Amino acid sequence: MTRLWIRHETRSTERRAPVSPADARALVAAGVGITVEDSPQRVFATSDYRAAGCAVAEAGSWVDAPDDVVVVGLKELPDGGPLRHRHIYFGHAYKGQAGAGELLARFAEGGGVLMDLEYLTDDAGRRLAAFGYWAGYVGAALAVLHLRGALTTPLAPTSREALDAALAEPGAPMTALVVGALGRCGRGARDALVRAGVTPTEWDVAETADLDRPALLRHDVLVNAVLSTAPIPPFVTSADLDNPDRLLRVLSDVTCDVTSECNVLPVNDALTSWEAPTRELRGGARPVDVIAIDNLPSLLPVEAGLSFSADLAPHLVDLDSAPWRRATALFRSAVKENAHA
Repeated sequence: MTRLWIRHETRSTERRAPVSPADARALVAAGVGITVEDSPQRVFATSDYRAAGCAVAEAGSWVDAPDDVVVVGLKELPDGGPLRHRHIYFGHAYKGQAGAGELLARFAEGGGVLMDLEYLTDDAGRRLAAFGYWAGYVGAALAVLHLRGALTTPLAPTSREALDAALAEPGAPMTALVVGALGRCGRGARDALVRAGVTPTEWDVAETADLDRPALLRHDVLVNAVLSTAPIPPFVTSADLDNPDRLLRVLSDVTCDVTSECNVLPVNDALTSWEAPTRELRGGARPVDVIAIDNLPSLLPVEAGLSFSADLAPHLVDLDSAPWRRATALFRSAVKENAHA
């Protein structure tokens, strides 16, 4: 029997869960054993999981769980020693991100396995479960609100209804460009901009293959929704920010590959946060700011959580299926490369 252990997220701003109580109930009915760690910050109540037939454990107790348990989460693991379980979460360890080598070494030392959700794909390589739509939606919304001077900080979780009401407030006209417009993330960004009364310019692979840099810089807002798995020429450089013809004022980097060689916005090398969601890249009379928050969907935790869980839960019944085998093979390749680095 598959035994899942849904862990508490240690990041204080993480409100989402990988599996909702309703989907947990369906998994339990299908014969999957589920333990859920208590988590007061999670948007779904622990009592709802208990009512769905899940066992409840203390936060952080997954470290002492039986070896055959599969630990399921979303964001980073706490610092520590060797990792012996199979883990399902977004590891961010395959593109040279900061700390990737250390994380892979912890798995290698403990004999555990990372089945990274970012690389859970179908036979055609399409991701099976993703937060992309809501990441794009929130990322574009924050850019609009910031440019209008209506961004209230620190940020706090909200509902789509409340966010849409804020976007519907009148504001000065602006132009926006969504790069990666045809993907999940890009679609979310486009929808948020339209909700704000902005008709976005939409670029995808064809447009970025031969980048019209002057056209890019003529937009007030750039939303980066591109998922790059290998280095490509940057979209915005320091020289672009100093270009006297630049109109660009806000970069919303939804992809957030800021510590990776795949970063298409190398003008920014640091994440921003809920407490300080924007960072100034250029000041003075022609300022430009960046937004680079790596858990944007947690600002809409109910909508994002329900959508993601609906995609992921059916795949948790059989962890030996082809998508999980591919994810495991990719992990083992990454560990081998890391050992020889």
